[in-house]
Amino acid sequence: SLEKLSSGYRINSAKDDASGLFIADQLKLVADALDQGSRNALTGISTAQIAESSLSQVFDKLKDMYTKAQDAANDVNDSVARQALQTDIQKLTSAIDTIAKTSEYNGLNLLDGTFTNKSIHYGARADQTTTITIQSARATELGASVVNGSGTTGSNASNYAGLLAASTDYAFDTNDTVDVAGVDLSAAFTNGDATDAKTIAEAVNNNGTLQSLGVSATAKNGSTADAEFGVLTVEAGDTLTLNFYAGKDSATAVASLSLGNAAATDQTYTLDDVVSMINTDASANGSSLNAKAEYGKLVLSTDGETIGVEANLAGGGATTTSLDMNKVLQGATGTVDNTTTDQSAMKVGDLNIVGSDAYQSDFTGLTSATTGLGLATGTIDATNYNLNAIDVTTNAGAELALSVINVAIKTVDSQRADLGSKQIEFQALIDNNDFSATQTREAESRIRNVDFAKEMSQFTLKQTQMQAGMAMLSQANQIPSMVLQLLR
Repeated sequence: SLEKLSSGYRINSAKDDASGLFIADQLKLVADALDQGSRNALTGISTAQIAESSLSQVFDKLKDMYTKAQDAANDVNDSVARQALQTDIQKLTSAIDTIAKTSEYNGLNLLDGTFTNKSIHYGARADQTTTITIQSARATELGASVVNGSGTTGSNASNYAGLLAASTDYAFDTNDTVDVAGVDLSAAFTNGDATDAKTIAEAVNNNGTLQSLGVSATAKNGSTADAEFGVLTVEAGDTLTLNFYAGKDSATAVASLSLGNAAATDQTYTLDDVVSMINTDASANGSSLNAKAEYGKLVLSTDGETIGVEANLAGGGATTTSLDMNKVLQGATGTVDNTTTDQSAMKVGDLNIVGSDAYQSDFTGLTSATTGLGLATGTIDATNYNLNAIDVTTNAGAELALSVINVAIKTVDSQRADLGSKQIEFQALIDNNDFSATQTREAESRIRNVDFAKEMSQFTLKQTQMQAGMAMLSQANQIPSMVLQLLR
């Protein structure tokens, strides 16, 4: 009892309680291991914090790049201004690379792509680990996978429906393919629809599977006529009909101009007259088609929808009524006159599909290198555009840069969110370890440590018994002498 009370332990050696000693030692081992696991998790938190802090600096640089690309997309900038913006973007790209190369913890690079599947041992037993991976933030790794189609112009000596029937890449039929990242989007079209970049972009953006894959699309379309419009004269007795179409609908004109109307005298029309009539009809029909005059040329634009033009000449005129299609639509060929009374043309919009990871697309039947969407036929591998490939010296390049940088920003933010979640996970492991270690030590204490109240009671009892025994023994030793005394 004195040994137990002085040491505080119930078990001072194996002979005190062999099985109890074994169990208590195992519990102590687990408790100490849980403490070390908590310290390991704390290093994981420190690592994630350093990486997240560096990624926040990368985000700031990307944000600056985005606003500069947005500035470069403004066509009031001349080539010198755009080159200056390009230089600024290149400097920011270099800064991002420097951050990625120099961010480290304990000599280990964190943002250069080498910090992958690093184990953090948080538990008391073997294989109780979690892993942490930090993706590369190098400029060559940040960016997007892009399918970039530059819409083409098709022409035909027929009405608009005839153009679509004759040029398969400018119309959808049941044998055509509309596939992005393995997702079939052909349901966006019906047989006979015009090839339309906006329809494809909307199908991509409205698809839940593609959204989860980080794939999005944009479309735009604009046409600046190749030749100045001048003054159009419609001969007496003639009617020149110009029908304008927008989007995949190949049957309903959004603007219809009836010029001349078989008048008894020649009728003349300026570019401003034509622009006004187009915009009046298009607005009344709720179409995105817009017309304007620039430097004597007809400029047409939509929000990505295909632009179609159909020209028909009818009446009793002889030879003077004539309209070159290149005065109406960029890239169009053919002339409407008394020998060729029907002409049509269509310009498909530009399509950009942007994804954070590599993917493939297939628009067979709607494209070739020179027709339709302006893409190769068959399966197309998306082109990787990293930060080093950004070029904002043109409007098209700046617009593409906005999409690429936006994907890069989302990638960095996603990585920061992952690191934040990892820190939460590590903290949860630490809290659990600390709680488990406390409970384990209490369990060990119940086995190993002495119960002072009980042991003191036992000690007092034994001490009293010992003292009483000694007193009785002393009395017993005195009895013989007392007997002898009586005999005397």
